Amino acid sequence: MEKLMKPAEYAKELGISRQAVYAKIKRGILTARNVDGKLYIIVDNEKRKGADSAKEKPKQAPSSTASQTLSQSSRHKEYKALLEAKEETIAVLKDTVKELKESNKQISTTLRGEIDLLKEAFHEMRRLYAHQLEHKKETDAIDIEEHQEIQETIDSGTEEEKWVSLKKLFKTLGITRTKKREKITKQLKKAHKKGDKRLSKEGGKIKINTAADCRDLLA
Repeated sequence: MEKLMKPAEYAKELGISRQAVYAKIKRGILTARNVDGKLYIIVDNEKRKGADSAKEKPKQAPSSTASQTLSQSSRHKEYKALLEAKEETIAVLKDTVKELKESNKQISTTLRGEIDLLKEAFHEMRRLYAHQLEHKKETDAIDIEEHQEIQETIDSGTEEEKWVSLKKLFKTLGITRTKKREKITKQLKKAHKKGDKRLSKEGGKIKINTAADCRDLLA
């Protein structure tokens, strides 16, 4: 014959906790029925006998069941704590990965900017070097042209016009640059002091014999 008992009554009769009773219901050991929104345990005569037997020996089956229930509850709490810790760790790792991506993006942007600056500096240096090289070529061409003019003047000189002043020499040769004039003047003065016969000094001014070969003095 079936009988309906409240979980609290059933637990008190067996000497176990209500949590243990609910655990038995959940595991299918006990059969329960919902009556008017309340939960009742269905107990028949065989189960009552079992309950009476369990009541006579409360230190064996009930304590074992309670121990198992507590053990399961403890394991459940441990699993839940591990899951929470795992989810928290995953969240932290996701944030770390996100920060690393942002940091790498900033580093890449900075590196690209520095590379662009280096490229610009390189192009500017190459442009300046090309300009200097072109200027040097022009200067060398002028020097060669002046040397050729000097040689032509020397080759075409006559005995009547062999002694000329440096001012006239520079004008004839078209030497207008101050540095070039100073360089040649210094060379001629030094040669005159050494007694070079191609040079003479009149009124404190150096003159040069254009009829002679003076290429070494005017180079």
